[in-house]
Amino acid sequence: MRPRHDRGDSGDGHDRAAEEIAGWLWGAGPDEVPDRLCRAATRLLPVTGVSVSLYARGVPVRLAASGAQAARLGDIQAALGDGPCHTAALTHRTVLADDLTRGPDAARWPVFAQQATDAGVRAAYVLPLGAAAVCVGTLDLHRDEPGPLGAADLRTARVLARVTTAALTVLVREDAPWPGGRQAEIHQATGVVMAQLGISAAPALARLRAHAFAEDRTIRDLAHEVVRGRIRFDGEG
Repeated sequence: MRPRHDRGDSGDGHDRAAEEIAGWLWGAGPDEVPDRLCRAATRLLPVTGVSVSLYARGVPVRLAASGAQAARLGDIQAALGDGPCHTAALTHRTVLADDLTRGPDAARWPVFAQQATDAGVRAAYVLPLGAAAVCVGTLDLHRDEPGPLGAADLRTARVLARVTTAALTVLVREDAPWPGGRQAEIHQATGVVMAQLGISAAPALARLRAHAFAEDRTIRDLAHEVVRGRIRFDGEG
């Protein structure tokens, strides 16, 4: 885990964090912002990894991740349809899971907690992105040992979340190319399963997740096969 940065709890610390975030984003195009924000977060906060995702139709669509572990954590939640990112997106509230190895956090999402700890993640902190009534995505932070985020770190994370929300708004407006584009295939695959089985979006997505879980593969990889017609859910082909 990265060492804690001693910024204190003062307003000056908040201002320095905002200035450093601005420095990381200087000269970035809209499509570069999510990746740069992930790097800024790992520099500014005592966390092991970070990812930025859109959230639509119950699926986190990853735009950027600081590394393989952060990407894996997102894949776990996308496949399960459960975990702190889903809770944050649905409640529009910050979710702080200080200890996924035991206690109430482990009990809240038991399957996710087990898979997360198997992947080396011991704590997760997720901030919703968007306005009070609308969540457009999540900023997911995690680390490899249990423990809470301090008050100053949480304020810095909220600054990052506000900047990320603004960046996502620009991406949507400008139709910029997004990193992690294959995640969009999950939505396409959901539509394919809906058509094949004559069901609505929620059960179609549930079928995809169950199939991915049963085969121990990511939902993104399964969706890729479904969209290309290599896997069907109607027994044909």
